[in-house]
Amino acid sequence: MTELQTGSAASLTFEAARQRVDTFISQFEEGYFPPLLMQARLSEEVGEIARVIAHQNGKTPKPGEEEGDLEMELADLLFVMICLANERGLSLERGFERMMSKVERRDAGRWTRKASTEAES
Repeated sequence: MTELQTGSAASLTFEAARQRVDTFISQFEEGYFPPLLMQARLSEEVGEIARVIAHQNGKTPKPGEEEGDLEMELADLLFVMICLANERGLSLERGFERMMSKVERRDAGRWTRKASTEAES
């Protein structure tokens, strides 16, 4: 097993995640789900994230229903996002960089900055 498969890697890159998902999906004849089914799966995962957050913030789970695992639900969403990007031939790394550039420009003065401390200097 590789470090990525055992979870002992120091960090995971977008490219490594993309390749790992593609290696997994490519071993099956069916390949990636069609885009509209992946869209439905994205919506489903977002709903599961909402349920966990609601449970963690006061909503009592139904009898027999577990609170849920937010980390796992976010990872499920990420997996489907990577599948959709792979199927479409898109780079999440490039998209993330473009999005951060936009946010850093657009929102640079939008909120009150924290006071700097000597430790940050």
